[in-house]
Order: sequence, then C-alpha cells, then structure tokens
Amino acid sequence: MDAVHVDATAVPAREVAEAREAARRFLGTLWPGVGPNAADTVILVVSELVANALRHGGGTYALRLTAHPGTIEVAVDDPSPHTPYMRVADLHHDTGGFGWHMVNDLSHATVVTPTPEGGKTVRALLPR
Repeated sequence: MDAVHVDATAVPAREVAEAREAARRFLGTLWPGVGPNAADTVILVVSELVANALRHGGGTYALRLTAHPGTIEVAVDDPSPHTPYMRVADLHHDTGGFGWHMVNDLSHATVVTPTPEGGKTVRALLPR
C-alpha cells in the first residue's frame, strides 16, 4: 500500500482541534477502514503529540499521517531539539506528565529523531 500523507502546519488556538479533524479525514480515506477503537487511539495520540509540540516544542508543528499495512504512523515535527521524556505525573498541581506515558502505552513503537533544521520529529506507530 502506498503511504498516504496529510500535512498541516499550525499557529495559535485551534490547532489541536484542527489536527484531530485532519486525522478523522485521513482515517475516513482508508480502505479497508479503521475500527472505532483504533481510530480513537490515533486521534488521541495526534491530540497529545500536537499539544506537546505546541506547549513544549516551539508553538508550531507539522503533522504527517501514513497508513501502512496493519499500522498507522503519526509523525509530528516541531522546531525544538528537546526530546520528550517520562516524568512523574503531577496529580496535584496540574502540570501534566501523563501524555508521553500514554503515547508510549498506546503505540507499538515511538521514535524521536532530530531534523536537519535543528528540531525533531516524534513518531508513533499505532495498531490499525
């Protein structure tokens, strides 16, 4: 199967919602389709990776979604060289710490690679 790409570049406020909608449109183009649980997982991971790029990665992102046999690849580029890391989730002060754990738990694999421009690409390979 040929890779199918959806690209989106974001700036302030509606970005996460727009990224989720781009993921829904992408998933709707796949045949055979993606089951509802797998689709929800893809949309959740897209939301988390885009939110992290906006919050911690410099405020802009590029989203790429690729269908492979049996898997969906979510890739998010941002301009920051700092890689995500596991940290203790904050249950009392609302500072987060849940997302990267969740992305790793839901994914077959996650990979962070530097980009030639000095940023990074965060990839998650999810079950289809």
